[in-house]
Amino acid sequence: RDVSDPSIGPEDVLVRVRAIGVNRADLLQRAGVYPAPHGVSSDIPGLEFAGEVESVGARVLAWKKGDRVMGLVGGGAYAELVVAHEGTLHVVDDSHEWESAAAIPESIATAYDALVLQGGLEYGDTALITAGASGVGCAGIQIAKAMGAKVIATTRTEKKRAAMDAFGADSVIVGSTAKDLTAALPACSVDVVMDLVGGAYVGASTELLRPKGTLVLVGLLAGRSADLDLGLILRKRLKLVGTVLRSRSLEEKLAVTRELNAHVLPMVRDGRVKPVVDRVFPFAEAAAAHMHLATNESIGKVVITLS
Repeated sequence: RDVSDPSIGPEDVLVRVRAIGVNRADLLQRAGVYPAPHGVSSDIPGLEFAGEVESVGARVLAWKKGDRVMGLVGGGAYAELVVAHEGTLHVVDDSHEWESAAAIPESIATAYDALVLQGGLEYGDTALITAGASGVGCAGIQIAKAMGAKVIATTRTEKKRAAMDAFGADSVIVGSTAKDLTAALPACSVDVVMDLVGGAYVGASTELLRPKGTLVLVGLLAGRSADLDLGLILRKRLKLVGTVLRSRSLEEKLAVTRELNAHVLPMVRDGRVKPVVDRVFPFAEAAAAHMHLATNESIGKVVITLS
């Protein structure tokens, strides 16, 4: 449907969208269980985009019309035009097509924030990444390996193993239950867990974490409830961190953007971290893109393009 062009503030940038990354949040918002944050349009979903600067606010100095950019917003990216604060955008290198650029912002932001900024992952650590074939999982494997960490990734299906091997995972656990996880790894063998699954995987991860280890909960594919041995958490002095980017304050989002520009985008530019695109759909087939992501069969990102 046709809507009015969005208006921009003095520090905003109006972007003509060329491609959109599809995220679980889009499916949840469409289903009515993940409303848009306060102040964000509730009837146009979309968090992740790549496109060209159309116009800029009066105070914007970093961007000009025609610049190739990518970024994250609280919503509204499923449109020809979207508004973003100037400090939340990244440059799109000429080497990237719109489809690959749209697969970068959310996956690298979520993965780096969870593993490093929240999880404290360092060189030589061991990271466990559940749902390793997801967009965030693929990015997390590559980021952790580029930092010199050992990476263990999980997947439900054998056919995804080769992809995670190619991304650099040191080992891949194939299984659909938390028991598969604990059966494959010894207790106290992991420093940081980036959990995109939730449910029973949370309790299993606490068993696998070393003393003073950190579990960062990013997704809830396996459910919102978990049985935890609280005594184990106390004895090991574990940290359990819940994280979401969408509802953070502008100041927090600007801080994450600066971290990505300083530490992660260089990895993307030199090829150590590569965007992984599973399938590309035209804008008219956005519903089919959602259906494809919902099958859990994708490896990497599902992307929608606008002509």
